[in-house]
Amino acid sequence: MADVSRHAAELLRASDVVDLHVDSFIATRLFGYDLNRRHARPGPLRGLFLGHLDFPRAIEDGLTGAMWSITTNPFRRAAARWRVFLRNVDRLRAQLDASGGRVRLARTFAEYRAARVAGAHACLPAIQGGNALAAAPAGCASIPENFVTRVTLVHLTSSLYGATSSPLALGGRNAPLGEAGRALVAELDRHRVFVDLAHIGERGFFDAVAAHDRSLPLLVTHTGVSGVRPHWRNLSDAQIRAIAETGGTVGIIFHQGFLAAPGGPRDGRMVVDHMEHVIRVAGEDFVSIGSDYDGMITPPEGLRAAPGYAQLAQWMLDRGWSDARVAKILGGNFLRCFAALRP
Repeated sequence: MADVSRHAAELLRASDVVDLHVDSFIATRLFGYDLNRRHARPGPLRGLFLGHLDFPRAIEDGLTGAMWSITTNPFRRAAARWRVFLRNVDRLRAQLDASGGRVRLARTFAEYRAARVAGAHACLPAIQGGNALAAAPAGCASIPENFVTRVTLVHLTSSLYGATSSPLALGGRNAPLGEAGRALVAELDRHRVFVDLAHIGERGFFDAVAAHDRSLPLLVTHTGVSGVRPHWRNLSDAQIRAIAETGGTVGIIFHQGFLAAPGGPRDGRMVVDHMEHVIRVAGEDFVSIGSDYDGMITPPEGLRAAPGYAQLAQWMLDRGWSDARVAKILGGNFLRCFAALRP
């Protein structure tokens, strides 16, 4: 870590560092990628698409917690999506059990703190693609042992819950949320599960905000911002403000395809550009990290694989940002939301 100062390394070690979106469990499901094995960095694909993170590297690189996602296959029938989700809960639990206590389940802020006291990494399980729940017999109440901390309403395809922001959206990206989507938002609020508005089309986004209990924080876990790079995947300033008004936070993704702007940096400093824009629009209390590691992304240089978090802290300090601001972005902002939603 030649480019990381002692100050940055010490700040990282002293801070809570929470990544709002890690997709490494996809590889576990597809080809048995063992999250408990320390894989080569940056791996055989040289940091492209997969091979970014595992439990040992997360711990070594100072990541104290992360939302490890169970991503829904939208092409299965609803009943099959639910059955597969339940199997994947068991598979993720098995990975946690095999960690020898190095990784602990954290469904509440108190469980996160307990994991920290024990010196363990905190796994906050999440669903990407709310249609995993479409055939759940009692909706969120069917999820075993309150296992899930967050649900991303839609993913790269539209569903009964709303339209994706992707150009592949059937029926158009500007479709309204719909009755099922509004009902899911209300149900997630009742069960104190984070509503994640990453991936949803702009009209559906604001419909979800309107349906949401505004006393609870909203998330956008992994995104860029259009104020730096106009893109269908990125948030407008109005969307950023809408999240901030609920006391929520916006996690900045590490995918260079959504971040890189003409004349802007070619390395991971582009992530800091997007963070800086959120700060200008809403303030320093409403921006976080949401890498999307192992989500088939191409991170910029310096973030191709862990130890990217230390390098990111260094780049934030290089902007003249205070230690307090950097610590908020590394994890403090999200943990404020977590303590408010699930003490």
